[in-house]
Amino acid sequence: MKILVIDDDRGLRRSLSMILDDAGYQVVQAADGSEGLTRAASEKPAMILCDVRMPEMDGLEFLCRYRESGGQALVMVMTAYGSSDLAVEAMKKGAYDYIPKPFGADEVVLTVRKAEERENLRREVGRLRSEVRADRRFGDLVARSSAMLEALEVATKVAPHESPVLLSGQSGTGKELVARLIHRESRRADGPFVPVNCGAIPANLLESEFFGHVKGAFTGADRDRVGLFETARGGTLFLDEVGELPGNLQVKLLRVVQERQARAVGSDRSAPVDVRIVAATNRDLEEAVADGSFRQDLYYRLAVVPIHLPALLRRAEEIPELARYFLDRHRERMGIEIEGISPEAMKVLLSYPWPGNVRELENVLERALVLTDGPKVSVQDLPAQVRNPSPIGMAATDDDDLSVKRRLAELERLLIQRALERTSGNKTQAAELLELSPRALRYKIQDYGLA
Repeated sequence: MKILVIDDDRGLRRSLSMILDDAGYQVVQAADGSEGLTRAASEKPAMILCDVRMPEMDGLEFLCRYRESGGQALVMVMTAYGSSDLAVEAMKKGAYDYIPKPFGADEVVLTVRKAEERENLRREVGRLRSEVRADRRFGDLVARSSAMLEALEVATKVAPHESPVLLSGQSGTGKELVARLIHRESRRADGPFVPVNCGAIPANLLESEFFGHVKGAFTGADRDRVGLFETARGGTLFLDEVGELPGNLQVKLLRVVQERQARAVGSDRSAPVDVRIVAATNRDLEEAVADGSFRQDLYYRLAVVPIHLPALLRRAEEIPELARYFLDRHRERMGIEIEGISPEAMKVLLSYPWPGNVRELENVLERALVLTDGPKVSVQDLPAQVRNPSPIGMAATDDDDLSVKRRLAELERLLIQRALERTSGNKTQAAELLELSPRALRYKIQDYGLA
């Protein structure tokens, strides 16, 4: 195992290197925090021993910068006698353990080996969890199409790291489920998962909701109130529909992401932020950046790892398994005995475009369970718009589906299809007819499966 030793005391570095080398470890050295960051990036150590008190960049600043850069090695801080408060502060910031100075050779080796054993155990537990996860079909997520499997593979790979993730895709594709998967497979799994719909909070309350407020900050603030960042401390904050945030809050969110500090409304003090941010949007944020409605610097901060979830129309091969999954879940909850779905009904489900995606499929099947009288869900148990989808969904008069999102998606898909037909597939000309940018049109063609 490779260990990086960071200390401004040359003699101590040499002593530690000799002790660890004799114990069978490979050792690299750095004389300060700045050099430590460089050596950590190039050497990829499995463990780092770092002094807390160093000139220019101390151990706490090194730890924060190392974690922000995505470093995953175990960090053990070394503190002088009487500096236990600094050791506790370091552990709050992500240190694994601490070694008090002065220390003996046996004490150092024992502490390192115990940490190594615990880390090996953690990795074994992670491996077993991965095997169990495969049997669970990613929890509530069913994936069979190559596009969805690729998205979930990226999600599980990035989960153990602290990098921000941006999930994109149409409404109902399962963005919150993927966010919960990332949280569940992360090192923050024991912490809270706090979802917030950025488009559902009144604009005048957004800052207070996110950052909290102190008593007397504004009319009606009769007590201190913690914000969402504090509520999610030690866990994951899921910013759904992040593209709906107004410009002034985008600026404040950017500052929090960059500085890892937040200030409650009415307070003159900032507090450290300890959350992992996963954001989601059904908008094309690159297009929003281009038209000036979303900050470019915030976009790049949030989209360190972008993951796009395909529309259900693009993964129709998953519909049979999704249908069985939802029927099993809801019939058990509702106490309804049913064998499954008739072949005729399944054929209808496979031919419907599902503008509301997986969420709409679940809604349709729950409704069918309530209405069915036979041993299987039949065609007649399905809603009218699924049995006989209207060319323009909003024109149907015998349809009780009043979802604006689903109807607009149906209309948008039809208009794009007609524009492509009229221009013989010329996307540039079709974009002009539709009054969309060519890039936005390509994005929508992909999502609606019109390529």
